[in-house]
Amino acid sequence: MHFSIPETQECETSGLPYCGFNIHINGEYHCTVRYKQLHNLAEQIRRVSSSNNFPAFPPKKIWPLSPNQLEERRAQLEKYIQSVGQSYNVPVKELFYAFLLTAQQESTLERVREVDLDVFLMNGYKISVTANSNERSNAVLEKACSQINLPPAYVYYFSLFLLKKEDNGELTIYRKLQDFESPYISQKNIAGNLKIMIRKSYWDPGYDLELMTDRAALNLLYVQTVSDIERGWIQCGRNTSDQLTALQSRGAKYEYLELARTLKFFGYIQFKECVCDYPTPDSKVLISAGQRELNLRIDSPGGEIKERSFKVTRMKCWRITTHNDIIETDDETVLQRDPQLDLSFEYLIAKDNLQWITITSEQAILMAVCLQSIVDELLIKKSNCGYKQPSDYHNGNFSYMRRDGSSEVISLSRSSSSDTFSSSSNGASYSPVRSEPTMSMRKLTEKLTGLSKTAKPQRLVENDAFEGIGDDDL
Repeated sequence: MHFSIPETQECETSGLPYCGFNIHINGEYHCTVRYKQLHNLAEQIRRVSSSNNFPAFPPKKIWPLSPNQLEERRAQLEKYIQSVGQSYNVPVKELFYAFLLTAQQESTLERVREVDLDVFLMNGYKISVTANSNERSNAVLEKACSQINLPPAYVYYFSLFLLKKEDNGELTIYRKLQDFESPYISQKNIAGNLKIMIRKSYWDPGYDLELMTDRAALNLLYVQTVSDIERGWIQCGRNTSDQLTALQSRGAKYEYLELARTLKFFGYIQFKECVCDYPTPDSKVLISAGQRELNLRIDSPGGEIKERSFKVTRMKCWRITTHNDIIETDDETVLQRDPQLDLSFEYLIAKDNLQWITITSEQAILMAVCLQSIVDELLIKKSNCGYKQPSDYHNGNFSYMRRDGSSEVISLSRSSSSDTFSSSSNGASYSPVRSEPTMSMRKLTEKLTGLSKTAKPQRLVENDAFEGIGDDDL
């Protein structure tokens, strides 16, 4: 997960100004919070955490902050939430996720009410789900899976994804919906033609064998596989294609999957064509993520396609870097839409030989999320832990501090408060933040004056599944 606080904004409540910190997650705006809200969260995390390995939380100040002090606080808060977001401590993660969900509701002024959500399978089949507008992703997933009779034990082998319909009619994966957000709010506040769809969320094809014994799970895997073959994500020769067509015509889903599982790139996610500095600068590549690797199909001179696989267990670390074009005007500094994104990873090419490889893609953050989920799955298998079950929610509560300083008790389990955040308890209203990437930021003027571009690297993500190898293993 990639947490950042790329900018601040001036807000007010009850006529009093304050500084809001805009939290972005996986490249998307998520919420705006005050320093005192994060301070309150940090105090509760300190009480539930058995370890004290988080960065120091920036101290309170008596006097108003100078621009330099504000920038220092922004950087410290960003470092803190990045560390908390990468924690494997279950109570800490549940507390943090519940905070983010409630902050999303407060920031978007979304009134809690019953709404109808359309959740689709990959063949276009629609599941109509009735939920609260602030229900978290896993709760919505459970409701959708219940309607198609998927056993609870198999629910979390799947996830909700936002898929975007491109101008050419193709569907591309925009991002995976996380459990710290409301699918209703996220879909509503992201521009574009987006659909909520169910896809499997594991990488090891060995899990297929168990799921294929259940009728509902088998059907989910089948419709996704048919879709991926039709889109060219799974490579399929003419003879195999004819066999699959024959199996499909007679409804032999199990046999269809058995054959499809033997094909190259089965279970992979394919990204849009992009640019990589490997093997040479500005190489055009088609990247797929699956099982335990990133696969690069490299467009070589003469039309020849070469392949290179990068094993996740040989990636020591990775990071995302955002390159923003900046426009200076007399009044303000404006970040342009659609910043350039780089995914860079340090790869063990040979014994004692690490090399940085950089991919430039609008889907760089999605690639990084895939890498992290592959690592998480490897660690789950290594520790012999099972997949999360619907009953695994923590049933405790936490105290959420609103922007106006008032507090309320929020359940950690399913959704945030049943209250509305369209107004505070004292009647003070909030100004909704813009969720588009373009933002005017007077606060950044001092530090960006004279620059035409700025590159902002994320914190390095260390790979807990990294394995040292020797030359004989290459």
